[in-house]
Amino acid sequence: MTDFIAQLADRVRDHAARKAPLRIRGGGTKDFHGAPVTGEALEMAGYAGIVAYEPRELVLTVRAGTRVADVEAALAAEGQVLPFEPPRFGEAATIGGTVACNLSGPRRSYAGAARAFVLGARIVNGKGEDLSFGGRVIKNVAGYDVSRLMAGALGTLGVLTELSFKVLPRPPAEATIAFEMDEAEMIEAVNRWAGQPLPLSATAWEAGVLRVRLSGATSAVAAAKAKLGGEAVADGEAYWLAVREQSLAFFDPAKPLWRLSVAQTAAPAGLDEPAFIEWGGGQRWYSGDVPRGAARDAAQRARGHATLFRGGDRTGGVFHPLPPALAKIHRRLKDAFDPAGIFNPGRLDNF
Repeated sequence: MTDFIAQLADRVRDHAARKAPLRIRGGGTKDFHGAPVTGEALEMAGYAGIVAYEPRELVLTVRAGTRVADVEAALAAEGQVLPFEPPRFGEAATIGGTVACNLSGPRRSYAGAARAFVLGARIVNGKGEDLSFGGRVIKNVAGYDVSRLMAGALGTLGVLTELSFKVLPRPPAEATIAFEMDEAEMIEAVNRWAGQPLPLSATAWEAGVLRVRLSGATSAVAAAKAKLGGEAVADGEAYWLAVREQSLAFFDPAKPLWRLSVAQTAAPAGLDEPAFIEWGGGQRWYSGDVPRGAARDAAQRARGHATLFRGGDRTGGVFHPLPPALAKIHRRLKDAFDPAGIFNPGRLDNF
């Protein structure tokens, strides 16, 4: 595997010298995410395997091409999980692609995002240098946390080769309950509950029905169910898996899908298309032909941003435009890590 890194670095240096773009690819399950990318494919799925795993220390280090399914299976054998509940969108999904997209599942607003659990990263930058940031212990960050900077960069700053994560024990008990309420009532309720000592681990609202997942000690889950009431959902585990993988009927792959990341307490966006709302009101999906301007205006009113997550006309920009000062910082980071601009050019619209 050492030879792989050396060969990768040589290839990057060659492409940088020729300013020939590289399209970094893991399992290909998230090729839809971001703006279209050109360039020679740099396949990472073959660089796979667990480098180190210390269940007692709650720390796992894996090669970036390792399938998410294999990571989760290894953790499950020890009664542990990736706390951010990453969506796969296909069995070939790799852990490197998951971090590059900073994708998190239903548990995100109660446990934390993918980047919050990245302890360290090893990358090859645009100069062909093999670099390591962070480490394999939880308290190991001093200064700028470059390893977490890689989360959400969509491969535009470097090629992820290894990643270290903080992992957590699997909750001993879970239950899902449902309530009938409109969107405004739901936003008020989930934010009120968030301020109480309740073992909330996921919320999802669609078409007048709110589903809430409770996770934790058996006694805590039972007490929360008694306090909140609602109707028990028989197969909650299957439902949350469908939410995570966007396999519910709402997420029709034939329709454009907009994602609004907004303040959890923001009022209903007022868009005409159907909504699916997660993360205590913080993540709002809209399926259908939402005008780009309307989506961005609604997100800004709610102190957030809008992304054309899947499908639709992507020529007008996929991501919410950055303020000039922030765009300047992004450009300087891109120039520092990838001065020749060879990694996934354009995937972040202008980067």
